[in-house]
Amino acid sequence: MKMPQLLILLLTIWVHAAAGFPADRRVLPGGREKHASWDDVNVVAHGLLQLGQGLKEHVDKTKAQMRDVSAKLKAFNITMASLERKQQEQEEALRARGKEVEEREKMAAEMAEEMRVKVEEVKKQAKDIYSRMDRLEGKVEEVIAEPILDSNYSDHTGIPFIQKMVAAQNKRIDQLVDKIRQQQDKLEKQSLHLQALQSKVSQKRVKSHRRRDEETALRGEAKQSHIKSGLARDCHDLFVQGQRASGVYTIQPQNSQPFHVLCEMTSEGGWTVIQKRLDGFQSFNQRWESYKSGFGSLNGEFWLGLENVHSLTNQGQYILQAELSDWVGHTQVTHYQVQLDGEEKKFALHLEQDSSSGVQEELIHTGASGIPFSTADRDNDFTVDVNCAELHSGGWWFSDCGTSNLNGKYPRRPSLQLRRQGMFWTTKGQNVSLKTTLLKIAPSTIKQ
Repeated sequence: MKMPQLLILLLTIWVHAAAGFPADRRVLPGGREKHASWDDVNVVAHGLLQLGQGLKEHVDKTKAQMRDVSAKLKAFNITMASLERKQQEQEEALRARGKEVEEREKMAAEMAEEMRVKVEEVKKQAKDIYSRMDRLEGKVEEVIAEPILDSNYSDHTGIPFIQKMVAAQNKRIDQLVDKIRQQQDKLEKQSLHLQALQSKVSQKRVKSHRRRDEETALRGEAKQSHIKSGLARDCHDLFVQGQRASGVYTIQPQNSQPFHVLCEMTSEGGWTVIQKRLDGFQSFNQRWESYKSGFGSLNGEFWLGLENVHSLTNQGQYILQAELSDWVGHTQVTHYQVQLDGEEKKFALHLEQDSSSGVQEELIHTGASGIPFSTADRDNDFTVDVNCAELHSGGWWFSDCGTSNLNGKYPRRPSLQLRRQGMFWTTKGQNVSLKTTLLKIAPSTIKQ
């Protein structure tokens, strides 16, 4: 409130207060007179002064607050302008780097094509050399086979001439071989150079992705860590975000690096596939490090990797669904509560019967302590004198050597009988040879 308005308000209050105390005298009944007390007037005036002083202090305080808010808004605007400027600079840098990567890829493709053409030329030259050598050998054999009719043959028809001709041809062959060797050396150098260029392109791509991740994290500072990276924690998280198409996606579980997975989207939710076998194209007779990191193709047969499965199940309670089929068309679907320990505990597996699925046969009886994972080069099974992974092939959670092995050798011919190193599991007390297997996991909150 401005000061003139405040003075007008105070004057108005003063006039109204003075009107309440008239200066004329009135005669009361009985001859007494009524006077306006000056003490009352002083009290009113003092109250008005205090009111005015309070209003003035309030106005001053409000002005100070308004100045403070204005200063903060100005600082905020400056900060936002700076962030927008930095973002624009980063986007321009990313575009420039993307263009540079495209140019390098184009250069690498041109060099690869050039190298392919040179390889074809070298092959053609080698073929020509072999053809000449064949013809030369034929001529030499013909000359040697001709009878010597006259001992006075000239040097042009005798053995010395043949020897000279062979020596000249050998020299020519040596020269051609040297040229081929030089061409091969050049091709090897170009191949190394091409590999170096491809490595640089890959590094540029990695840096570009990291830069994008950093930019995404800068934009979403108030969100959780998995939202900062823009990646879901698992396939069910993708389903919750609105994804409904099955396929290959990139996820990032908590406290883990991003990796690719095969998601199977159903009406109930999203399942993360951890193992798939269907045609025997991929060999599962792998060593510990391969089973630890994963192998195969997400578009075919694969093993997701023990570390990746551990990072998924370590986020909370998960369900394992096993879908098995044999060679006569029988299928079996089972559900378990699943937990996988880390490498320090040898990736021990813990399975519990899922109460919502009723009574079902056990895929593996893990017990309370769990069963460690075993491979041919890491014998962690419970059998004393036998390496079950070496006996049955592949890596698996072997308590003994006869319960199940979904990572055994794929049978090349349909068979109902159990092969020693084949894929099998035990049902109704019998070992059954399997044709296809599919293991997938999802949070226990998924609707079944």
